[in-house]
Amino acid sequence: MEREDGAPGAGFPCSPAAAAASRPARSPAKFTAGPAGAAAMAAVSSYESLVHAVAGAVGSVTAMTVFFPLDTARLRLQVDEKRKSKTTHTVLLEIIKEEGLLAPYRGWFPVISSLCCSNFVYFYTFNSLRALWVKGQHSTTGKDLVLGFVAGVVNVLLTTPLWVVNTRLKLQGAKFRNEDIVPTNYKGIVDAFHQIIRDEGVLALWNGTFPSLLLVFNPAIQFMFYEGFKRRLLKTRLQFGRHRLNPENRTLGSLKNVLYLLRQRVRRFGLVGLYKGLEAKLLQTVLTAALMFLVYEKLTAATFTVMGLKHSQKH
Repeated sequence: MEREDGAPGAGFPCSPAAAAASRPARSPAKFTAGPAGAAAMAAVSSYESLVHAVAGAVGSVTAMTVFFPLDTARLRLQVDEKRKSKTTHTVLLEIIKEEGLLAPYRGWFPVISSLCCSNFVYFYTFNSLRALWVKGQHSTTGKDLVLGFVAGVVNVLLTTPLWVVNTRLKLQGAKFRNEDIVPTNYKGIVDAFHQIIRDEGVLALWNGTFPSLLLVFNPAIQFMFYEGFKRRLLKTRLQFGRHRLNPENRTLGSLKNVLYLLRQRVRRFGLVGLYKGLEAKLLQTVLTAALMFLVYEKLTAATFTVMGLKHSQKH
């Protein structure tokens, strides 16, 4: 690329020394961002985006804490294929009876830590991109869908290692009926990271990334409807990867192995096997999302009110 000072290679016949001598001395160049760049930086680093991100993280942590046992039941139904109980409440009763009253909250801290980081990234990315794209105007359903998808992709790529670790920790110490599940012995989040990298390689931390990217449409559509309903009705500011099912006895994680898992499940349990844990997942998703958005809206509204700021973002 040609430089404006006529550096070598810019097509000037004279030598660099002669060229330097023939020009008056200039002070060091000052690189300043243009109006567009300044606006982009302001949108990304705005206080409003930070408030939305923190409120989203707090809302998700609150909601997940309340309904955490439903996620425990869902995970057991999906992972422990030999469990005879099929309904959410019977699985929870079994877990409490066999493992203790606090067993449904096993792995709470790593899950909450991952969820807090994940939703902070998602809400921050979504609101920053919307501030850049919408620029104070009314958003649209299509824009919300695109923004939700992009925010979801960023979130998956940045936080998948946290979800891999928290899933391992959540299932550690559980009593399974499936002998194919390999037991783990992690001392905590840091130790889990260390052991996974040492035994399986760095890329193992991104196991399940491909199916997670496919599921990005889930929160994107959720946000699209949520923002749409806000505009039209409310008018206020209101993952375990430790199965040994393949012949090579390797840990599963790649796209090829994901497809292998799906085929194995269909072969062993039929198409119904693909929907194990659906009841618990639906209950958890609906109730958690409802409580999360409630806390999120109330917290953002209260924060802007206390700080004396107007919610400048139009919905």
